[in-house]
Amino acid sequence: MSGLASRLDPRRVRWAAAGQELRARLLRTKPVESMLEGSGEGARLAKVLTTLDLISLGVGSCVGTGMYVVSGLVAKEMAGPGVIVSFIIAAVASILSGVCYAEFGVRVPKTTGSAYTYSYVTVGEFVAFFIGWNLILEYLIGTAAGASALSSMFDSLANHTISRWMVSSVGTLNGLGKGEESYPDLLALVIAVIVTIIVAMGVKNSVGLNNVLNVINLAVWIFIMIAGLFYIKSDNWAEGQFLPFGWPGVLKGAATCFYAFIGFDIIATTGEEAKNPNTSIPYAITASLVTCLTAYVSVSMILTLMVPYDAIDTESPLMEMFVVHGFYAAKFIVAIGSVAGLTVSLLGSLFPMPRVIYAMAGDGLLFRFLSHVSSYTETPVVACIVSGFLAALLSLLVSLRDLIEMMSIGTLLAYTLVSVCVLLLRYQPESDIDGFVKFLSEEHTKKKEGILADCEKEACSPGSEGEEFSGPPTNTCGAKNLPSLGDNEMLIGKSDKSTYNVNHPNYGTVDMTSGIEADESENIYLIKLKKLIGPRYYTMRIHLGLPGKMDRPTAATGHTVTTCVLLLFVLMFIFCSFIIFGSDYISEQSWWAVLLVVLMVLLIAVLVFVILQQPENPKKLPYMAPCLPFVPAFAMLVNIYLMLKLSTVTWIRFAVWCFVGLLIYFGYGMWNSTLEISAREEALHQSTYQRYDVDVDPFSVDDGFSFAPEGESWGPSEDKSFSYQQMAGAKESHRTSGRSKSKGRHKPPSDALIANDELDYSPE
Repeated sequence: MSGLASRLDPRRVRWAAAGQELRARLLRTKPVESMLEGSGEGARLAKVLTTLDLISLGVGSCVGTGMYVVSGLVAKEMAGPGVIVSFIIAAVASILSGVCYAEFGVRVPKTTGSAYTYSYVTVGEFVAFFIGWNLILEYLIGTAAGASALSSMFDSLANHTISRWMVSSVGTLNGLGKGEESYPDLLALVIAVIVTIIVAMGVKNSVGLNNVLNVINLAVWIFIMIAGLFYIKSDNWAEGQFLPFGWPGVLKGAATCFYAFIGFDIIATTGEEAKNPNTSIPYAITASLVTCLTAYVSVSMILTLMVPYDAIDTESPLMEMFVVHGFYAAKFIVAIGSVAGLTVSLLGSLFPMPRVIYAMAGDGLLFRFLSHVSSYTETPVVACIVSGFLAALLSLLVSLRDLIEMMSIGTLLAYTLVSVCVLLLRYQPESDIDGFVKFLSEEHTKKKEGILADCEKEACSPGSEGEEFSGPPTNTCGAKNLPSLGDNEMLIGKSDKSTYNVNHPNYGTVDMTSGIEADESENIYLIKLKKLIGPRYYTMRIHLGLPGKMDRPTAATGHTVTTCVLLLFVLMFIFCSFIIFGSDYISEQSWWAVLLVVLMVLLIAVLVFVILQQPENPKKLPYMAPCLPFVPAFAMLVNIYLMLKLSTVTWIRFAVWCFVGLLIYFGYGMWNSTLEISAREEALHQSTYQRYDVDVDPFSVDDGFSFAPEGESWGPSEDKSFSYQQMAGAKESHRTSGRSKSKGRHKPPSDALIANDELDYSPE
């Protein structure tokens, strides 16, 4: 007990070392190689999803509530027929976040967990856990809200007999939201349980149901378009009627319409189950957003042309617009589409939630039993059951109004952090993101796996480690102790186009077909800019300090971008807060408020310009977000603005959810993550070597390892604290040399080496 007290004595605690260790734990990243096929053990998720399946998932998760609810609400209360413009503005803002998601998807393909996994590989463990925890909140609330909305739809079609029976037979309760009286929604609970069973039965079954419901939704949409043409009146768009609330109403409606596009991130959670995620993910994200925009704009046009905007029914606008014209049969046809649309939205919320939980539990950040994959259904069945049960419980106890208020905050935060990560990664030096590009070559190198294994078994075996190579001058199997084909090309001066792949040192900076260095003229935007400016283009670049095509990012430029991005995030948060909460002062044109807004806009512009002056990494990916740094920066601004528009009650609930997540991470996840366990094992491995070498020469320490103070032991039972920088150095020496184990030890005297050799080669 006295020993423990002495260890906890503040005078003996090494605060600097403890702080460095905590920082290293929070910022440690997951190796990309650990996510290659075959690197994991046990059952894996089934790879059965095509690009069309991904588009169907994305469209289904967005279009249900957006088409049947949001269009009428915004048209009546915010924008009038200008809801069409609101949807277009919201779609542009959504596409900005979508292209950032798409680039992240091809940087780390074949993964499950969406923005959680992307952040774990690129930013660090704590940020990844924070994003994943909030994605779970989004999908959990979305599932419960979908089940409650479906229950309300069935109750409305039954003339509210279901709710009256619930109140008379079961009674009422105080909801967990604002305390209003509501009945326990048993029908919503049953719906959530049924959908959970469907999702747990297998990805093909749930995607098949999703596709069927989307076909029904598409048929109803076509019916609305054709039938509505017979009842349209152009007078509803007469002068002064198209924008009755002006442009402020259009912008306010755009903020609401943005939520109708939330859900495309479900596509990014299916990377491990997609057949070809490299191309499917970016294409499916873009196609689903364009499809949703087409559906929303067309439906809004028919709605506002059929019914004056002030006469639109906000509860069920598409059903009631036909009733106004006496077409009662159309009401039931649209009702079928509404049920199909809400069901597919419910599927879109429940489908990705178990996959995020599965990814986090597989990494040890959540309880590991949640990562169990059924060998029969090839789905994370335990995560499905747990998440479905929680969603069903929420839908039973919490009212739909409170659920809707909580739906979007986790998604918007994830979108913001994804945009931040894209900005950071594109300006980092080669060595920092080299693993991403190497990871893209997995498809190509997988075919040569057998040949590589055989060659490395012969060439890299311990028996041949000290032998000289006397074979052909090229290395066709990739063994580390043979001269590489790339070195041979550089020495002799020949170039073989067929040998260029993503592992080649010049990949991304050299044209694969011509061997000529790729320059910026390949960018269509730069071509147009050069034509517009003419010969002054290069002079302007020099005067503005923009990087040239031969400039490459360094550690200093990467640090500059990181600092600017963090400052940009903080400044945008302050700017949006002042715009929202200080709008009265701005509208009154108070001189200090206007001056403050102008100053913050100038500071944001300066930070973006400083980022623009830094050189980008030349590596090319199958898909890259255009117009950096403007696209991610604007996406950050939009998402932060929409987050701050949410109610105070929503932020309080969000803070409680985050507090629970922090307790789980610091109490369990940080100490049981896969990276932590691997680091402990390697620390034990190193300390074993250290004890062996201490017996030989206890005072010769070459590798920077320090011994414990007096009274402390290096034994495995007390080896709780270690330096991650030492671990990183040990791993680096292991990668760069075939004799890393000998390098990791202390150098013993020559007599000890002779004695060791005699022990090694003595016959037993």
